[in-house]
Amino acid sequence: MAKTWKYTLLLGVLIVLLFLANLMAGSVRIPAAEVLGILAGHDAAKESWTFIVREARLPQALTAMLCGSALSACGLMLQTAFKNPLAGTSILGVNSGASLGVAVVMLAGGGGMMSAALSGAFTISGFLAVLLGAFVGAMAVMALILFFSTLLRSGVMLLIAGIMTGYTASSAISLLNFFASAEGVQSYMVWGLGNFGGVTLRQMPAFATVVLCGLFASLLLVKPLNVLLLGERYAANLGIRVRRVRNALLVVAGLLTAATTAFCGPILFIDLAVPHMARLMLRTSNHSVLLPVTMLAGAAVALLCNLACVLPGDMGIIPLNAVTPIVGAPVVIYVLVSQRRAGRMD
Repeated sequence: MAKTWKYTLLLGVLIVLLFLANLMAGSVRIPAAEVLGILAGHDAAKESWTFIVREARLPQALTAMLCGSALSACGLMLQTAFKNPLAGTSILGVNSGASLGVAVVMLAGGGGMMSAALSGAFTISGFLAVLLGAFVGAMAVMALILFFSTLLRSGVMLLIAGIMTGYTASSAISLLNFFASAEGVQSYMVWGLGNFGGVTLRQMPAFATVVLCGLFASLLLVKPLNVLLLGERYAANLGIRVRRVRNALLVVAGLLTAATTAFCGPILFIDLAVPHMARLMLRTSNHSVLLPVTMLAGAAVALLCNLACVLPGDMGIIPLNAVTPIVGAPVVIYVLVSQRRAGRMD
C-alpha cells in the first residue's frame, strides 16, 4: 500500500510538471510568468499570448491527459480480459473502424471536410462530419465484435476475430485511398498521424464528460477484472457471468477508443505499453490499485509524448505517432523478453 501511495504521489507531481511544461512549450516563446498569469486570469503583455495559451495549449494538454488515461485503461482491461500482453485497442479493430469511417468522409468530401476540420471549423460539413464518421466506424466494429462474442466462447478466438476485422477494415481503407483524390489522401494521412490538438476549448466539456464517464465505468469493473485473473471457470464458479463481463469490457473500451480516436486520430502504443509500465512499478495484478495508477501513468506518458512533439525554436511540431512508438516499443520489447526469460527459468 505504501508503494502505491508513493507512485500515485510521484505520478501526480509529474503530471502537474508536464502539464505546465506543455503550456509553456511551443513554436511561440511565452515567458513562464506570463503563462502562469494567463492561467490566473490576468491579461498578458501580448493579446496573442492569451489566445495561444487558453485556446490552443490548454485544451491540448487537457486532451492529452484524458486520452492517455482512457487509452491506458482500455489497454489494461483488454489485456486482462484476453490474458494477452499484446492485446490493445487496435487489436480488436476499433481504431481501424474509426479510420474507415474517416476514410469514407474523405472520399465523399474530397478532402474538403478534413481541411475544414483542421482549420477548426465545427460544422456539419467539416469537423463534426469527421467526428461522426470516426465514431460510427468504431462503434460498427464494436457491434460486430459483440456479435462474435455471442458465437465464440474462447477469448483467444474472439481476439483473432478482432484482428481479422481490423485487417478487413484496413483493406477497405486502402481501396478508398486508391480511388480518392490527392487532397483526400493527404488529409487522411494528416489525421492518421495523431494529434492531441483536435479538441477546442468549446468542445472540451462534452469530450471530458464522455471520457470521464467511461473511466468511471471502467473503475466499476475492477472486481470482475480481478476475478478474471483466476480463470474463466473459477470466475463462473464464483457467480461471475464471464460473457456479460467481457461484453461490458468491450463496450467500455469501445466507447473510450471511439471517442479518443474520433477527436485525436489513432494514437499508437499508449494503450499497449502503459499498463506494463504500471505493472512494473507496482509489481501487482490487483486492479483496485493497478487501474488508477495506469490511468495516471497514461496521462503522464501522453503529456510527455505531446511535449516531445515540439521541436526547439520555430522548427515546428512533429506528428504524435512518430513519438509514441519510441516511448512504447522499448517497454513492450522488455516485457516480452522478461516473460521469455521467466519461461526458461520455469
